[in-house]
Amino acid sequence: MDLPTLWFALAVTCWVLFFVLEGFDFGVGVLAGALGRDDHERGAGVTTIGPVWDGNEVWLVAAVGVTFAAFPDWYAALMSGLYLPFVLILLALAARGVALEFRSKGGTARWRGVCDAVLAGSSLLVAALWGAVLGVLATGLALGADGEVVGSGLGRSVAPLVSTPALLGAALGLGVALVQGATFLGLRTTGPLRARARVAALGALVPVAVLVAVVAPLGLVAVGVPAVLVAARREVLAFAATSVAVAGGVVAVLAAHLPVVLPSTLDPAFSLTVAGAAASPGALRLITIAAVLVLPGVVAYQAFSYWVFRRRVASERVAT
Repeated sequence: MDLPTLWFALAVTCWVLFFVLEGFDFGVGVLAGALGRDDHERGAGVTTIGPVWDGNEVWLVAAVGVTFAAFPDWYAALMSGLYLPFVLILLALAARGVALEFRSKGGTARWRGVCDAVLAGSSLLVAALWGAVLGVLATGLALGADGEVVGSGLGRSVAPLVSTPALLGAALGLGVALVQGATFLGLRTTGPLRARARVAALGALVPVAVLVAVVAPLGLVAVGVPAVLVAARREVLAFAATSVAVAGGVVAVLAAHLPVVLPSTLDPAFSLTVAGAAASPGALRLITIAAVLVLPGVVAYQAFSYWVFRRRVASERVAT
């Protein structure tokens, strides 16, 4: 395997880890306030992601960093053609982080309620925007012969967002995040929140199945398996199945046109390929050394954090 192909596989792996891990983060952010009937239950829902959400976002840094370092032309086209959704994503992620970190800093239920609302709104926005981005990537951008996105001003970044693939992707991204979040809450909580999470997962799977039938009918198997497992109360397997489905979807989008990494909607000859978008061989060798030194530590740290915080969070009140 040559270095460009190796680094493309690594870039896809980083993006997969980001979408799988942050997917349930976003889903929990939306559902914790909706499923919790009081401040205690809402707090229990947020607690399930409290120790891990910032570690999950490391994979966004890794994915963006790998894409920038190994495929600068691909990175440049994505950032220039989709800068509006990326800016909105960054702003929403910042608001989400503030809500998560400051929720416990206020002493009143009203303060926590405001933080829960910000958390839900920002999580919903981020999930929908990432879904829209993936929808655009599945069909491509208006790349010219120079590899740059054609157009100027705000319209160049707005047009892809209001396309049919982007709108379908946004709806599917949000729906999948809700399924992931619900299955994660069912896995990580006890009591009433756990029971409601199972119902929410089954409810979210219905529109997801409809959207998948429109976008990729063969993917209905990936929806049916989690539905059966959720109904059977096999929570570990249900969460695993949703994670595998998300991973498969991301790989399908990013690798659907190989060796093309970003199709041009103007002329297939203008598309960016793995080899054409890759950095120089010397740069790839250098970052390979850095990856060997850094990535194992990141994986080990995150695995350790999930092991430490593996116990369920009680959502029922304990009588005193």
